[in-house]
Amino acid sequence: MKDKSSIIFGNKIKKSIVKSADKQKKKYLKKFGDDSNVEYFFKTEENKILIPFINLDDLKLSENYSKPLPEKSVIIGNIRMGYGHYRISIAIASCANSMGYKPLWLDLNSFENTTTSKIIGHLNKLYSLGSRLSQKYKIFNKLYWEPLNSEGFRKIEYNAKDQKMTEIMSGLHKNLPKNIPYIATHVWPAQAAVHAGFNKVVNVIPDNWQMALHLAEGSIHATQGFSAFLGYRTLRGMNKNNVLNPIPKKDIELTGHYIDHELVANLEEDTAKRLDRITNEKPLRILITVGGAGAQQEIVLEMINFLEPYIKSKKAAILLNIGDHKSFWEYLKTKKPDLESTSNLFFNDWQKTVDFAEKALNEDIIGINIIQNGDIFEAIYTTNLLMRSADIMITKPSELAFYPVPKLLIKRVGGHEAWGAIRSAEIGDGTVEANETNYALQLLKLMIEEKDILTLMNNKILENNKIGIYNGGYNVIKLAVE
Repeated sequence: MKDKSSIIFGNKIKKSIVKSADKQKKKYLKKFGDDSNVEYFFKTEENKILIPFINLDDLKLSENYSKPLPEKSVIIGNIRMGYGHYRISIAIASCANSMGYKPLWLDLNSFENTTTSKIIGHLNKLYSLGSRLSQKYKIFNKLYWEPLNSEGFRKIEYNAKDQKMTEIMSGLHKNLPKNIPYIATHVWPAQAAVHAGFNKVVNVIPDNWQMALHLAEGSIHATQGFSAFLGYRTLRGMNKNNVLNPIPKKDIELTGHYIDHELVANLEEDTAKRLDRITNEKPLRILITVGGAGAQQEIVLEMINFLEPYIKSKKAAILLNIGDHKSFWEYLKTKKPDLESTSNLFFNDWQKTVDFAEKALNEDIIGINIIQNGDIFEAIYTTNLLMRSADIMITKPSELAFYPVPKLLIKRVGGHEAWGAIRSAEIGDGTVEANETNYALQLLKLMIEEKDILTLMNNKILENNKIGIYNGGYNVIKLAVE
């Protein structure tokens, strides 16, 4: 097998980088243990939260071979790093289910005693810490976090190191059937599956900014927009001193945005309801989402304070999903002690959350509604459920920037997210990145008080849907199974 850390798409990597990659791999094995000779077997278990919605099963470790995996299965390899990769995985699973395939969830970060999960858990903690620090300390963000997340991860040398690291992760895949289509929503599962010898691997690239971080040679690379497709096709800017050999055309596709079947199938109906609320001046639902790192506490607090007059006059209502972040709620209570008594709280009651989301589809919603669920699937899927009834979604320009809901995109967490906002603004379903709070509040004021911006966004969503922009999830499945 070719050493994928030494030559990437025909581009030779410096010997010093390959040597450094080998050294890092040995360091991880020493720190987290070498389980390459361990035999891992898998069984399926129903995902209790998501099976009613998308018929999802989890792949769990078993002591020995269990019964064969379900027919027409697709494996969705992912990790929890923030919420984004999980959310994209859910979208892919939803589309697979709608097309008659059985989605199987393989979270490489969920097998706590394996070397794979130990490495990912370690790196995830570092990434989450960096995200939070970037929002707290401007100098850290400017000098380290932004450059790392835009240019540092862009270098082809970075991919060489990851390719070597994910050789360790291939062992976890050893006893999985290699003929099952494997769809990865993070590059590490994609690389691991290629190392392990899977026949068909689709590497679902999350960002609209090209970074060598996301390369998995041997897989088919899926992209959401043309600028991302062109950037990855040419490996643009991944070596500042040279034009690199491109990705072969057979190894990359422009698929469209990765959106859940439930959102796409109901898009026209949900958009019509939004336009009706605008026209008839009904309370507009403002969905505020908190990301996986739990950053951006200050701006969410400012949004709540700004919206209070609109809530009292019943021009707007807040749907605030703080995910699984208890500390976020403690912060809000400390800064705004009356919030608990003046809000409708949906805390760790999944059925109550589901019922509320269902009610919001057909009834007026008022007041401040705050949802917190400790389970990771509940925390993420709450936003998916509420998106259908939301009139404005306030979010950083992460994976949510690609969703067919009118969006106010606030300050990013990491330079790579900037291009998600550019994509959304250009196709008309979201704002530009409002990286200053005053500008974000101006946009929000206009969206609530005047009708033109939201009306335009909803009409653009309908136009985008007609030309298939939001069909990326279905197209990824087609790539995997054909």
